[in-house]
Amino acid sequence: MSEHVIVGAGAVGSAIATLLAERGEHVRLISRRGTGPECPGIERVAADATDTQRLTELAAAAAVLYNCANPQYHRWFTDWPPLASALLTAAARTGAVLAAMSNAYGYGPVRGPIGQQTPAAATHPKLRLREQMWQDALAAHRAGRIRATEVRASDYIEQNGLLSFALGKALLAGRRAYSPAPLDVPHSWTAIADCARTLITVAADERAYGQAWLVPTGPALTVRQLATRFATVNGTPAAKLTAIPYPVLWAYGEFSPMVKELRTTRYQFTAPFVIDASATTQTFGLQPTPLDDALRDAAARLRG
Repeated sequence: MSEHVIVGAGAVGSAIATLLAERGEHVRLISRRGTGPECPGIERVAADATDTQRLTELAAAAAVLYNCANPQYHRWFTDWPPLASALLTAAARTGAVLAAMSNAYGYGPVRGPIGQQTPAAATHPKLRLREQMWQDALAAHRAGRIRATEVRASDYIEQNGLLSFALGKALLAGRRAYSPAPLDVPHSWTAIADCARTLITVAADERAYGQAWLVPTGPALTVRQLATRFATVNGTPAAKLTAIPYPVLWAYGEFSPMVKELRTTRYQFTAPFVIDASATTQTFGLQPTPLDDALRDAAARLRG
């Protein structure tokens, strides 16, 4: 039995903790409030992961240190730098593999699918931040101070994504749903379960170290296609959708920090934004969760 330390008890961190515990591993799940799944094998710890000494103590016996933290978007410049620094230092001091859950923001606007060789070309400071975190970890890996790997996903299907924030509850109730994104542009949607399986897999495989990997993700769907399938799979009335005009979103962003952040990533929804994770599938044999299963899970989470 190995010990695994996870920073962040959100959707992905909790999914990883549960999978590892089910395999008989010991999991220490760290969050500011000590939240997370209640099941044997998971030790929930309330701690500030930016406290380097405390994080190092908690990860002293860890085989893997997982970065599954998810600061609010409007606090990235404040919250990420000290946390990233603490994670790097703790991994160096303990010898734990540093495995990070990340996103596709660092690629910036793209032409064609995002694959293993797609360069990180974002220019906006917010989009470059996560890529810089990876570059810092990669530099430490190449210098022999740590072993590091990372996985990257597109928007989540089940939680912390468009269905959970904007569309899902209305669709389940048979009401019209209002989308902050255009309705007919192809986009990749990633299952949280696949993020968890992929991060656990690459953290335990030396072939993954020193590289960032894309999470296996099903074929791209437009928002309209996603919502229609969500309604069909969950036995609700046919999806009724309206795209919120961008000037309305812009104005609302003056009052909502979260909505304001959508300005930075709107390019992902106004042009095709498609993940090609074939390199991950070929290397590790991982396949995406069937879409219908993920959509049923999304509905179950919304229904609580």
